[in-house]
Amino acid sequence: MNKRLHTRLALIIIGTATCILIISTLSVIMATHYHISMFHDQAAGMNHDVSQLDYHLEQALLESIIWTFTGSIILAVVIGFYIAKRISRPLVDMKQAAERISDGHLDTRVAISGNDELAELGTSLNELAAQLHKQEQLRVTMTEDIAHELRTPLATLKSHMRAFEDGVWEPTPERIHACYEEIERLTKMVAELEDLTHMDSPAFQLERKQESLDSMIAQGVDLVAAAYLEKKVELSFHCNPNIRIFADRNRMIQILVNLLSNALKFTPENGHVRIETVEEAQDVLIRVQDSGSGIEEKDLPYIFERFYRVDKSRNRRTGGSGLGLTIVKKLVTAHGGHVSAESTHGTMFTIRLPKENHAGLT
Repeated sequence: MNKRLHTRLALIIIGTATCILIISTLSVIMATHYHISMFHDQAAGMNHDVSQLDYHLEQALLESIIWTFTGSIILAVVIGFYIAKRISRPLVDMKQAAERISDGHLDTRVAISGNDELAELGTSLNELAAQLHKQEQLRVTMTEDIAHELRTPLATLKSHMRAFEDGVWEPTPERIHACYEEIERLTKMVAELEDLTHMDSPAFQLERKQESLDSMIAQGVDLVAAAYLEKKVELSFHCNPNIRIFADRNRMIQILVNLLSNALKFTPENGHVRIETVEEAQDVLIRVQDSGSGIEEKDLPYIFERFYRVDKSRNRRTGGSGLGLTIVKKLVTAHGGHVSAESTHGTMFTIRLPKENHAGLT
């Protein structure tokens, strides 16, 4: 990278030294010329007096030194204050902005001018503030969502238990099963939150080795086959049995089960879900296509965020916990891959995974 600030400072120092040399040279030339001219004027028509010449030369040197010293000091002071002001001003602004950000004013931004390292530092600080602002908004949203997710099933359980306790309801198998379902949803959500927290921790590692992609997809399909059969949704997949990828088998099956479960929720009865794979030179594409109602364009950028639901009614029976796709994205990223979604006729999720291990991935 071109060190523009470094170059500017070097040019300023070189320019200052050059100016000092110019001042020194001009002072010597001008003072010497002046005193020699005076000597010639004084010695005109008189015998040459060597001592008088020595005096004028001495005066010329002394004056040139004094002028050089004075001019150099003034130049150094002017340039020093100018440079200090130019460099310290954006640094002081950044310090004040950083203090405001640390006090919680995350909408604070630094004014940027130029294209040197100080401008790049200001840009980085603005980007950091923007990321902190975004993370704070996500934290607040996640806290509200967790409270909302816990409040409704807990309120349901509380009302059921109170009705049983007061004798308003008989503890029939159906009502007990309804309580069990609410507990199961709470348990699943807590487990998913724990899983996400584990994925975010530095200790999270994948146990990766060469695996058959066809075998992993077949196992994932088997795990959800009963649910598909119950809802009368056709599930099929096609994969070249020779494709092998460097992956964590359990986590890959978790990715597939989450995607297939998500597709089942939004696919109507007698619909179909299909898994296809495409092998490229370095990567493998896994596509999960359903025949559901699809996702609106405005929702697509947010579907991988925690607790985000396309179903604005927040129906737990059809919408899930809102964490499944977040887990999918985390795990795909941990594998060095990328996941995306598009929605035209139904929804298609596309996972791109490298076939070989990449440096820095565990």
